[in-house]
Amino acid sequence: MQASYRLKAEELTEDFINKLKNMYSYEDVDIEITIEKSEDETEHLMRYKANREHLLNAVEEVRQGKPGHTMTMEELERFEV
Repeated sequence: MQASYRLKAEELTEDFINKLKNMYSYEDVDIEITIEKSEDETEHLMRYKANREHLLNAVEEVRQGKPGHTMTMEELERFEV
């Protein structure tokens, strides 16, 4: 039998360990820790085809000297993140 649990290190509490011990009390258990590298924003966006195409097109436009999107101060003030 194999089971996987994905959690943050802060969630790895004594209570969690005790629950595992109760669930698998008569079994030999191997515990493997894998730490996943955090992606930066660009890596995250490049993972998806539409985002990747948009970013690569924007980079190419900059290389060709095309102006990026411009906003007036009024538009910028209305812009919500």
